[in-house]
Amino acid sequence: MRLVMKMNCMNTCWNLARINTYMKIKLFLLAPLILGASFLFAQGTISGNAESTFQYLNEDTVIGANQPPSKALINSYMNVFYTNGNFKAGMRLESYLPRIQGYPNRFDGTGLGMRYVGYANDFVDVTLGSFYEQFGAGLSLRAYEDRALGYDNLLDGARIIVKPKKGIVLKGVYGYQRLSFQEGRIVHGDGIVRGMDAEVHLNEVFKKMESSSLDLTMGASFVSKYQKDDNSTLILPENVGAYGGRIKALYKNFYLDAEFIQKEQDPSNDNGNIYNYGHASVFNMSYTRKGLGILISGKSVDNMSYRSDRTKDLQDVFINFLPALNKTHTYNLVATLYPYATQPVGEVAYQADIMYTFLRKTKLGGKYGTTIGFNYSTTYQPKMIANSNYPSDSTGIAYKATPFVMSDSLYWQDINVNISKKFSKKFSAIASYYNIQINNDVAKISNDAQGIINAHIGVLEMLFKLKPKHSIRTELQGLFVQKKDGVINDKGNWITALVEYTISPHYFFSFMNQYNYGNPDKEKRVNYPIMTCGYIKGSTRFTVSYGRQRAGLFCVGGVCRFVPANNGLTLSFTQSF
Repeated sequence: MRLVMKMNCMNTCWNLARINTYMKIKLFLLAPLILGASFLFAQGTISGNAESTFQYLNEDTVIGANQPPSKALINSYMNVFYTNGNFKAGMRLESYLPRIQGYPNRFDGTGLGMRYVGYANDFVDVTLGSFYEQFGAGLSLRAYEDRALGYDNLLDGARIIVKPKKGIVLKGVYGYQRLSFQEGRIVHGDGIVRGMDAEVHLNEVFKKMESSSLDLTMGASFVSKYQKDDNSTLILPENVGAYGGRIKALYKNFYLDAEFIQKEQDPSNDNGNIYNYGHASVFNMSYTRKGLGILISGKSVDNMSYRSDRTKDLQDVFINFLPALNKTHTYNLVATLYPYATQPVGEVAYQADIMYTFLRKTKLGGKYGTTIGFNYSTTYQPKMIANSNYPSDSTGIAYKATPFVMSDSLYWQDINVNISKKFSKKFSAIASYYNIQINNDVAKISNDAQGIINAHIGVLEMLFKLKPKHSIRTELQGLFVQKKDGVINDKGNWITALVEYTISPHYFFSFMNQYNYGNPDKEKRVNYPIMTCGYIKGSTRFTVSYGRQRAGLFCVGGVCRFVPANNGLTLSFTQSF
């Protein structure tokens, strides 16, 4: 027995010694790497930011708000960027435990949602891993993140940017798109995205133009996607290209930019598997001088849903971006009740924006000056001449559409006027009027309306400076829906009141209430009160809110996500470093 115990002890001691030896060897081998990494990071620069949003939600049958099984929800992010000379690296840690309400179901778990390494100097910039990129206005390619929308279509692969000469920028990208974030890891779409872009600033390239009053930039891009044809009934193109050019010109007080992109045949779920070519055009013209600004814009889109996976829908794996051609509103009723989402299948849109300031000490300007703004935007369905032989026509082309030729089918119209005036050192005000018409049969923003919703909105905002660093801001908003054939269309009239108290630079407190007093269903004439307070110090921001939030669409730049009704507590934190 003693012999056995002795042998066991010897074996144990020998194993421990062996393990200790292995550890020493591993530490010996890893030591240079650890010391090298420590030295590297000690010499470089680290920056980044952190963000977290927490929700605790209650059941509210009155507004249709459900309490999630977990009761508590949280989204958290941290970006870390490192640079050392020409070397760069970065990553983003994401966590959804589970995701907050309204976020797409493609977000789940904790892990790296973005990571890259790269090298950059004055001549070349190389990135391997995750990256965001945009060609021109984004009509052919835009990989970007909008956290408020839960939108992230980054590219995973390789990007190279070359500047062979001053004024010339060449780009190349190759990779898969981020489709979702499941179980703490990036899930890619099926298709591969490849692209090239060239931009030339002529005034920097040609010495004769250095002193010219005309500042001119030209560019061209080509993007291609590859996805295997696995359809048993259709012959689908596996490679689909999009290509075109752009121009930017600045002459004294005038500015012009324009871009045109042609897309090859791309049958998909979005267009009903037709074989039409697609196109997108956008232009902006502006004139500015002291006290006056004028902007005229136009956009024409037909069959420009361009995804790396032809089977996807909603906001999944869009390769390109089609900018909204309407003013970005900030007031609650205006921005959230009837927003308009860009129609990639087809639309023709125009916008005119004028801002004029009456100078101080004039009859209309008064002591401090008066600013008047006018904006008009409208969107129509493109005029489509149907192919009488479709679908028997072997080409698969269903119709013909000419750029900027529109039908008489209205999608959207927004007419708004605002007057901004400072009356004294302690009091200023903004009065605004909006007339919004939106085709609910196309935009599908409500289940309680048909056809065109015509809404009139009035807003009065006032700012009172009580004493140094103390101010009160108020908003009074009213939305009135025009009846259709004598019947209330949609949810009827709304009123919103907001009071915000600020102690600069650290504290703010606000109370807002929305009341749907004009709902034809009396049981749905509901108040939506919410209280918010916050603390700001340097790059740190804490916000706490509690109350009701109605269901609706949240849109940024023509891209939207649905936000369900909720009732509860929301905590948010942001930090930059």
